This record gives sequence, structure tokens and C-alpha cells, in this order.
Amino acid sequence: MRGLSVVSSGLWVRNQLKMQLKKLNIMFIGWRMGLFVILILAIPTLPLQFDFLGGGISNYLTLPHIWAWANFDGEHYLAIAREGYRPLTYFFFPFYPVLTGLIAKFLNSSTSFLYSGLIISNIALWLGMIGLMKLIRLDYDVRIEQTTILLLFFFPTSFYFGSVYTESLFFALVVWTFYFARKKDYLKASVLGVLSTATRVVGLALIPALIAEYIIINNVKKGRFKALVCCSLPILGIFAYMYFLWIKTGNPFEFTKSLEIFGAQRSSDWVILPQVFYRYIFKIVPNLNYFYFPVVFTTFLELFTAMVFLILTLSAFWKTRLSYAVFGFLSYLIPTLSGSFSSLPRYALIIFPAFIMASVYLNKLPKYYTYLINIFLIICLVVATALYTRGYWIS
Repeated sequence: MRGLSVVSSGLWVRNQLKMQLKKLNIMFIGWRMGLFVILILAIPTLPLQFDFLGGGISNYLTLPHIWAWANFDGEHYLAIAREGYRPLTYFFFPFYPVLTGLIAKFLNSSTSFLYSGLIISNIALWLGMIGLMKLIRLDYDVRIEQTTILLLFFFPTSFYFGSVYTESLFFALVVWTFYFARKKDYLKASVLGVLSTATRVVGLALIPALIAEYIIINNVKKGRFKALVCCSLPILGIFAYMYFLWIKTGNPFEFTKSLEIFGAQRSSDWVILPQVFYRYIFKIVPNLNYFYFPVVFTTFLELFTAMVFLILTLSAFWKTRLSYAVFGFLSYLIPTLSGSFSSLPRYALIIFPAFIMASVYLNKLPKYYTYLINIFLIICLVVATALYTRGYWIS
């Protein structure tokens, strides 16, 4: 009888996982189709901005439904994948463009690099969402899991997950790093951590987070040195890139100098968070050109994201695991050290602890609050996607 009970329990778990996977697939396909519809409607509606279009003007005008997902930084990643690094592109870490170049070799097409980047981003997002579901299930019920996934899909900059950007790949690597850390599979967590720091500099936030997970939470006593080594291994990803930069440019920190391509809103010196808020509230917002909607929308989206995610990442220290909170807060803080919230709405996509916290809070509120928030997010997503795909800077 006990054996039958175990078998029945196992079948129930598998059926539950199949149901959740089916729901995820429906949400993923619906999200991807929704973004495509927004683009189709944006093409005849919004004037085209010609400066930072994916593939350049001629390619964009020939295939706007595809090249629109490679605007702005997408062009840099594709250029690195095709031609290697050139001056002022060292800010873009190598794992994503290298992987894009490798897969492009198997695609016999004039747009092979573009399709390769899109394939990587979309598959990585799907895998990342599966990892997030499994990670959330370790601590929360299905309501928190579903709400978190929906918040990620509805977030105003979620279209970057399906574009030629590192967000999806980095998101998947980080989520699965935490999952294997929770399962105490140190080797897999460390390898994925190395790939994370080779994808984005903010991957360094994994090191103190893994230390919190392995040593503090699990209270490791025997084998503490081994655990510390595993926690520190992710730094090898950025060290490998720094070695490459040293060989190529003579400066292992060349990626920090490349910030100048993003304009005067970023500083090469560190700026503390209160100063950034002060600058936005008292300097930037009062002096906006309120007759130019794209800049107004983007600025308020940056400030809104900064305020909400500060609250969510700080509350994580009291409401969730210490390792999640450490990673979440550092992932939020590191981009702001340049003195700007520019790009924060995009960088926030990978701060999964904040989305889990938002889900926890929303599930305590009456349903109509959740509906209102989701409607607000979807409206912002529609606007942001339309602007981005037509060449307007969003994040």
C-alpha cells in the first residue's frame, strides 16, 4: 500500500508539472503573439526614428517585423557576433554574442545572425521561466508562481526578453544557478554562475548571494573552504573577459570606459543612490520637454521603476531568503552607480526576487487591485513596445 501511495504521489506531481508547463506555454505564445500584434499596429501609426534601427535603415524597411527586435543594443551584439569587438563595444560582455555567432554558422541565411540572436533569446526565456517556476515552488504555492510569471510577461519592458539582448539568457542562467544552489548541486550552480558573469557584469551579485545561500543559510561548518571556492567561481567569467581585454587593448577594465557611448547621463565615477533620486526629482523631471511624449514616458518609467524596485528589493530582506535579497538588491544597486536610472526598467527584468515579492503582496490584495495593476502594466507594455520597435529609446 505504501508503494502505491508513493507512485500515486509521483503521478500527481508529474501531472501538476505538465499542467503548469502547459499554462506557461500558453502564456509564452500569447505574449509573443501580443508583441507581434503591437508591432504590426505600430508600423503604420508611429513615425520611424532612423538612428538606431536593427540592421540599418534598408534592412529594417525590408523586414521590419524581424529587424525591429534588434534595435539599439541589438545592433552592437550582432556586430560583435559577426565581426568581433571594436572600440567602444567592450561594455557588451561576450557570452551572448559568442553564442549567437556559433549558432549562426548553422543557419544558411543572409539574416542568420539576427535569427540566431532571436532564437537564443526566446529559448532562454522559456527555459528561464521553467526554472523560475521550479524555484518558486520550493517555497510558495501555485498562485505566487503564476502571478510572478504574469508580472514578468506584463512588465513594460518585457519585450527585451524576446529581442536581441542579453536579458533572457542572463535571466535563465541566474534562475537556474539559484535552483541548483537550493538543491546543493554546487558544481552546476558554479558553472552557470561563471557563464552569468561572462554575460553581464551584474552577475557579480551572484557571489555574495551564493555565499549567503551556501554558508549562512545552510550553516556550512565542515567543508566551508570548499563552499567558499564554489561561491567564488562565478568571478572566473568576468576574469576571462578581462584577460581578453588585456590582450586586445592593454586595459582589463576597458569595459568600464565604454560607458561613454551611452551619453552624458552616465558618470564614470560612482554616484550614490540618494543623489540619483535627487537628480531625477529636482533636476530632470522639472525640466522635461512635456510636449515630446517618448522622453516623458521613458523618464517617468525609469523613476517609477527605481522607486518600486527599491521598495521590493529592500522588503525581500524581511520576506524571503537572504540569498535572494542580496542578489536582488545588488542587481538593483549596481546599474544606479553610474548616476542614472537610464536602462533600469530593462535591467530590472532579471531581478526575480522583486517580482516574487510583488506577487506575494498582490495575492494579499482584493482581486480588482490585481486587475488594475495588470491593466496598467499592459498599457505601458503596449506603449513601450510600440516606441521601441519604431526606433525610440526606451531603456
